[in-house]
Amino acid sequence: MKKIIFTLLSLLILFMSCDDQLDINRDPDLLSPEGVAFATELPACIAGVAGAQGAELAIIGGIWSQFYTQSPSANQYRTVDSYQIGSSTLIARGPWHNMYDALGDIRNIKRNALTQENWKYFLIASVLECYSSQILADTYDQIPYTEANDLTNFQPAFNTGEEVYDLMIADLDAALSKDLSASKGSSPADDDFVFNGDMTKWVQFGNTLKLRILLRQVNARPSVASGAGSLSNFLSEDASMHNFADLPSNSNPLYESDRRQLNVASNLRASTTMYSYLNENGDDRLNKYYGVGNPLNQGDYQSLDAPTSISIVNLSATTPVYFISTEESLFLQAEANLRYNSGANTKVLYDAAVLANFSKWGLDGSQYISSGGVYEFPSAGTFEEKLEAIITQKWIASFPGNGFESFFEHNRTGYPVESSVPQTSGAYVPGQWTYSVNGATNGAFPQRLEWPSTEVVRNANTPDVISLTTPVWWK
Repeated sequence: MKKIIFTLLSLLILFMSCDDQLDINRDPDLLSPEGVAFATELPACIAGVAGAQGAELAIIGGIWSQFYTQSPSANQYRTVDSYQIGSSTLIARGPWHNMYDALGDIRNIKRNALTQENWKYFLIASVLECYSSQILADTYDQIPYTEANDLTNFQPAFNTGEEVYDLMIADLDAALSKDLSASKGSSPADDDFVFNGDMTKWVQFGNTLKLRILLRQVNARPSVASGAGSLSNFLSEDASMHNFADLPSNSNPLYESDRRQLNVASNLRASTTMYSYLNENGDDRLNKYYGVGNPLNQGDYQSLDAPTSISIVNLSATTPVYFISTEESLFLQAEANLRYNSGANTKVLYDAAVLANFSKWGLDGSQYISSGGVYEFPSAGTFEEKLEAIITQKWIASFPGNGFESFFEHNRTGYPVESSVPQTSGAYVPGQWTYSVNGATNGAFPQRLEWPSTEVVRNANTPDVISLTTPVWWK
C-alpha cells in the first residue's frame, strides 16, 4: 500500500501542469463510492496534501520568503523570483488544482464517516480539510468551500476568506467535539501516514491548527483572534508525512520535483537574505541549509557581477513534509502567550521552539538562546521586539519546504522587516527582506496568487482576478 501511495505522490507531482485533469469543478477522481474502505482512501488524501504543498507551494514560498533565489545558470523559476506569476502561469495553477484534488478524497471520507458515525476518520478528515483550506484561503483569499468538490455542481460559489475562516473553526469544533471512544467501525492504523492512528495526536493537531487560524486574524478581527488565549492541548511533536526514501517516486516532493524530475541541481541558490542572517549570527544551521559558495542577491539572476561560486540550496530526498512542526506549534503558543496570557511563559516556549529546530538538524542550539546569545529572547524588550524574535525564528525554522507559511506570517506581522536599501548597499542589514532585483511590480511585494485561468474560464462564479500585490483579507 505505501509503495502504491508513494507512486501516487510522484504522479501528483509529475502531472502538476495537467490542469484539465485536476479541475475542482468536475473532480477528476469522481469521488470514491460509499463502499470504499477508509484505509484505502486516507493514504491518498495525506499524500495528495503533501504533494500539493510540498512542490510548487514550497518553491514559491521559499523564493518569496527569500530562503533561495533563481540561479543565473537556469531559468525554471524566474517568473516566481520576478513576481510575474499570473493566472495562466503553470507553477501557480498547480497548488489550486492539486489541493482541491486531494480535498475531493478528504471530503468523501468526511461524508461517509459522518454517515457511519466513525468519529476517528471524521476527525482526521476534518483536520485535513481545514488544514488544506487554510493554505488555499491564505494563498488565494476567496475560494470555494461550502460548494467545493460537489459532483452535481460544476460552478461552485466562492466564499470570502473571512467566511472560510469561520467555517473552518466551526468544522474543527464539530469534529473535536465528537466522542472518539464511541466511534463506530474501523480505526486508522498504518493507513495514517501522519500519526499511525494515534487519535490523541490528531486532537492536538486540530487544536494547533485552530491556534494558527485564530492568530492569523489578529489584525483583521482582534476580538476573534483573542480566543487563541483560551486554547490548550497542542502538538508536542511533528505532524508530518515522513516515510520518504531516496528512490524515484518515493522521495520528498520538493526534492522530487526540483532535483529528480528537472534533473538540474542548480536551480535554487542561497539567497543573500537568509544566508547573510545566519552567517552574521554564526548560526550552525548555515551549513545545513546551503552548500559551499557565496549567496546571490534576491532575484539577481541576470547579474553580470554574480559570484563565481554560488551556494546551492541543500535538499534531501528523505526530508518530511511538515504540516505543523513541533517548533511551529511552540512558536504559535509563544505568540499566543505573549498576546493573551501576560507573557509569563513566552520565553520558555520560544526557547523550546528554537532548540527544537536546531535539534532537527542534529545541532545544539543552547548557546544561541543563553544569556548573551545572539538569539536570546528579549524578555526586557517591547512587545514588538518580542514578536519580531518569535516570527524571525519561525522564518528560519520554515526552511526548506514551509516558506509559504513564513510568507503568510511576514504579510501578517511585517517580520522579517523589509529593507529600504538594496543588498548591494553597505547599509543593508542582514536578514532584512529586499525587493527582487528583477521585480516587475513597481516595488510592491507579493501578497497572494491569482486564481488560475482554468478556474476563471470554467467557473462563472469566479471573482474578477485580483493582482498578486493586493493583500488578502486578514492583513
